[in-house]
Amino acid sequence: MGGRLINPVSSLADAKLTPDADSEVLQISGGHQLHGHVRISGAKNSALVIMAGALLCGDDCRIRNVPLLADVEKMGQVLSSLGVQIERHGETLDINAKDFCSSKAPYELVTQLRASFFAIGPILARLGVAQMPLPGGCAIGARPVDLHVRGLQAMGAEVQIEHGICNAFVPGSSRRLKGAKIYLDMPSVGATETLMMAAVLAEGETIIENAAREPEVVDLANFCISMGAKIQGAGSSTITINGVTQLHGTDYTIIPDRIETGTFMIAAAITRSELLLSPVAPDHLIPVIAKLQEVGVSIIEEAADCLRVLPAEHLRATNIDTLPHPGFPTDMQAPFMSLLTLAEGDSIINETVFENRLRHASELNRLGADIRVKGNTAFVKGVSHLSGAPVLGTDLRAAAALVVAGLAASGTTTIQGLRSLDRGYDRLDLKLQQLGAKVKRVSEIINSPDVGSNGVVSPESVITS
Repeated sequence: MGGRLINPVSSLADAKLTPDADSEVLQISGGHQLHGHVRISGAKNSALVIMAGALLCGDDCRIRNVPLLADVEKMGQVLSSLGVQIERHGETLDINAKDFCSSKAPYELVTQLRASFFAIGPILARLGVAQMPLPGGCAIGARPVDLHVRGLQAMGAEVQIEHGICNAFVPGSSRRLKGAKIYLDMPSVGATETLMMAAVLAEGETIIENAAREPEVVDLANFCISMGAKIQGAGSSTITINGVTQLHGTDYTIIPDRIETGTFMIAAAITRSELLLSPVAPDHLIPVIAKLQEVGVSIIEEAADCLRVLPAEHLRATNIDTLPHPGFPTDMQAPFMSLLTLAEGDSIINETVFENRLRHASELNRLGADIRVKGNTAFVKGVSHLSGAPVLGTDLRAAAALVVAGLAASGTTTIQGLRSLDRGYDRLDLKLQQLGAKVKRVSEIINSPDVGSNGVVSPESVITS
């Protein structure tokens, strides 16, 4: 161990870095069918929290199938600042938290990455004290941490929030959290994960009621179990954790990213293309598959971890309500809206999870869509075609929605806001290129000696952090 976490790579073959995403745009020449096989990367939302979960163990942890993302890089920087050793080998991370000793996470990193706040659970469990800035991330609505705080308080922690910093410590000589019965007012994924990690090393039994049921929660539980944790019920609304005194190292593989899978399924549908996707977890995609079938798309399960998408003769309108798992995922709402812009008839989308997650509607209208937004509801009237235009990705999934729409639009679509896109999609533009899409990044950096004609920094200029 002892290495450093390198920056995310932008090539499917080697580790080349793109310039700062703030200085780039994505140009899409639409109207081309896609074809071939898509290799789905590991789940972003699993990778980030599992990286935090590695703090619970003082031995070597090897995490496989880690996507190459800007958010993964930031989480690595957060952990490194705490004294954790991290080394990346392609899509594998080696993490050792033996010398993890700092309880204070850096403000400038945590405020950019919401998932880094979840590390407060394992930090408090290991050290008995934690100082964590309040989190940042995409501006898609209020996502308070009160459920995290109340749960930690129920486990015996004293928590105060002052000047944007959450200060927590466990009183007493043992500095060990106590098991508790915790009811979550809503099935928050972040709160469920934070409290589950905290409870793993707590004294006694912890029961989390109304827990989140997302596959990423189950993935975190399985990771902890592989280190010796005693967890039952993950994936249901009640999770029971019996605390242990210590955990051991593990070698663990992250599940496929269901949101990336769904995005490529929609990309196939909107371009009237046939695509093969693997590895996937079909059980994680039941609501997305159901809605795709409603609009006329055929989904064939070729193998246990492989799906084939067949195009619809005519796209039909449908209605969507976003809900916590196992309902339709809020992260799929924006890409699916792009698909419905070209469906015959009127569709209604109700966003029930976040209150500020329909800003992509106005950007889709720039492409010729007919969308009216009232509160948290979007009314989508299908149009015959979309036309390329300059647009802005206001958040991660909004940017993905614009990419999907751009694939189907006539002419050229130019997308700004690639920093958001790179937070959650592992080399999306390069994967699309391999499928035959006319997609390219264009850097606005001019006359830089290290930037080639393809907009990629030369290997000699790569610097690890």
